[in-house]
Amino acid sequence: MTTYLHRRGFLRLAGSAAAMAATGSALSACAVDESPGQPVGAGINNLRKVKLGFIALTDCAPLIAAKELGYFAERGLDVELIKQASWPATRDNLLSGEIDGGHVLFSMPLSVAMGIGGKAGTTNLKIAMVLNNNGQAITLKKAYGGAAYGDLSAAKSLLEKEKPKLAMTFPGGTHDTWLRYWLKATKADLSNIQVSAVPPPQMVSNMAANNQDGYCVGEPWNAVAVQKGIGFTHITTQDIWQHHPEKALVVGARLTQDQGTLAEVMKAILKACKWLDDLANRDKLAGMLSPVGYVNAPAADIRGRLLGQYDLGAGLGTKTYTGDQMMFFRDGETPYPRRSHVYWFLAQYQRFGLVKDAPDYAKLADELILHDLYAKVATDEGIKIPDDDMAPFHVKLDNVTFDPKNVEDEAKRP
Repeated sequence: MTTYLHRRGFLRLAGSAAAMAATGSALSACAVDESPGQPVGAGINNLRKVKLGFIALTDCAPLIAAKELGYFAERGLDVELIKQASWPATRDNLLSGEIDGGHVLFSMPLSVAMGIGGKAGTTNLKIAMVLNNNGQAITLKKAYGGAAYGDLSAAKSLLEKEKPKLAMTFPGGTHDTWLRYWLKATKADLSNIQVSAVPPPQMVSNMAANNQDGYCVGEPWNAVAVQKGIGFTHITTQDIWQHHPEKALVVGARLTQDQGTLAEVMKAILKACKWLDDLANRDKLAGMLSPVGYVNAPAADIRGRLLGQYDLGAGLGTKTYTGDQMMFFRDGETPYPRRSHVYWFLAQYQRFGLVKDAPDYAKLADELILHDLYAKVATDEGIKIPDDDMAPFHVKLDNVTFDPKNVEDEAKRP
């Protein structure tokens, strides 16, 4: 597949982040002790300062909820949430220490390590836990409504006839992977398909300006395109791979070294994730996410898909999800970071031609996931630890079972 994506240009896409502090209850610390092992709950004068970045997407919810509901403060943490301009800006700010961690594409650390979305060999970005499953989508412009919902044959005809310009959010990121996986599944001639990178909040305006014909992104930017009448949902990512990992709490050097503080951050977020999976709370959540300092979208455009109620647009009707809409906890299934998922993404990089040589799967999975820390935190919180870390799993779109013990079979699959 030929792709018109120039990495160096992309890495300069957004420059540095616009460090805009998110709205919310601000906790000021008169004295900050950032040393490992600092006791928690010692009062406001001993709060530990942590800077977490996020992108304006619905699935930043665990961080926003943990802040707004006071769960960080309960653990003696003074957390500043800093809105990021783009995923490249998030990456750069994590690597430079401008932010300590944040709401990040699960596969960003893999992409950076493999030299797709950063300097090859960089393994300083660590996955502490998964923040959500499901809830992304591929949106096509309204004129392409003949492709219907999830119809791979119709999509093949469309792609070969129209040769559309498509967008994702970061090379080797989750949205890039869902888009390319779908393209492969259509079995279309992809030689003239353009794929470029656009920051999530700019997707709708770019489609409205006819700069792109389709995109893969998180919510609410698929719902907003439907609401504005310019696009329709061709397929959700839970209908590509049900309960796939999406965003993760990814941390840089300081929190990797200060695992006492990181553990408290994780515990606060886990509490938020439990709250988020009570659907009775999601109406309140939509209002919490809506303000300009956070997602900057109408609560109505956020609420429906959080509840699993999808208006597909383009006269395609509605689709309802129950238990496989955007999920944040699922009785401990969601936050657990699995090595097999790292293997799957790395295999896709080979399938897509983004890397030439087979990576050291085991080494990267062990190096990039803070597996032992997650196990300790989950045990402390009484959260079950799934036993399927390296178990095979099913990918729905093309009915394939991925076995991490036979990873080369997937890497070589057409």
